[in-house]
Amino acid sequence: MADAKVMKRTALILGVSGQDGSYLARLLLEKGYRVVGSSRDAQMSQFSNLIRLNIRDRLEVASASLNDFRSVLQVLKKVRPDEVYNLAGQSSVGLSFDQPVESFESISIGTLNLLEAIRFLEAPIRIYNAGSSECFGNTDGQPADEWTPFRPRSPYAVAKAAAFWQMANYREAYGLFACSGLLFNHESPLRPQRFVTRKIVHAACRIANGSHETLELGNISVERDWGWAPEYVEAMWRMLQQDAPDDYVIATGETNRLEDFIESVFTVLGLNWRDHVKISQSLLRPTDILTVRANPGKAAEKLGWKAQYRMRDVAQMMVEGERAA
Repeated sequence: MADAKVMKRTALILGVSGQDGSYLARLLLEKGYRVVGSSRDAQMSQFSNLIRLNIRDRLEVASASLNDFRSVLQVLKKVRPDEVYNLAGQSSVGLSFDQPVESFESISIGTLNLLEAIRFLEAPIRIYNAGSSECFGNTDGQPADEWTPFRPRSPYAVAKAAAFWQMANYREAYGLFACSGLLFNHESPLRPQRFVTRKIVHAACRIANGSHETLELGNISVERDWGWAPEYVEAMWRMLQQDAPDDYVIATGETNRLEDFIESVFTVLGLNWRDHVKISQSLLRPTDILTVRANPGKAAEKLGWKAQYRMRDVAQMMVEGERAA
């Protein structure tokens, strides 16, 4: 996997403006790739995350809508990528309960359009698809690996599960180099504020600066495996450098309660979280996963990838990023 071998490769990142897309673009640029990033309307998109990472002027952008087969076909023919990273689609579990059709179409139908377009072009394109740990649902406290059955508990998870099996089907039926990463929670300062980790960090920093507000949250007893997003995009890239396509669980292997994350964030700021947090019944989801555990052993063995940062590291780095913004 020497960098010299990828100097002339072209990568197309669908959903480049998001957290993962932006960090992935930076990584691939560092490896010498020609990087093209897409959004639904590249002319109107702000690409604020790319600007924040100081890479906006180093990559090309293109408009593409995964819900439109013709649009997908056009961007593939124009860019002629060696690798495609599908990070597009509705990305919020909570929002998927309010927008179930949009969530399914943007994730599942979008992935199907992409696979069909690559098959139609008969091009040797390697494709990565962003799967999710949400597909597993509740595993009764057992660490989920690549063989753990899916039990999705949200419209978002149902859509991600469908996209995962579409990838597997096209890999087996048509020989596409198609990989899915079953990523567990991974955070950074680039997370939108609708995500609970960023919501907590943003509010805690305001409180530390003198705000007298109260942070309202839902179920803080849920347990998750939180990692550092810039590390996780390295795993995406490594999947497409293997001799054969496969699927991988990407996680730290460490599970913590949301309450522990809250405490870590407020502790970094010298605050007692109990003085500033209120539980609101209105923020509870119709269904939720109580405990998430992961076994990322296959990624360590096959990809040589292992998370270096854990939840408390993530909490501190997110606070530092919030203060530096």
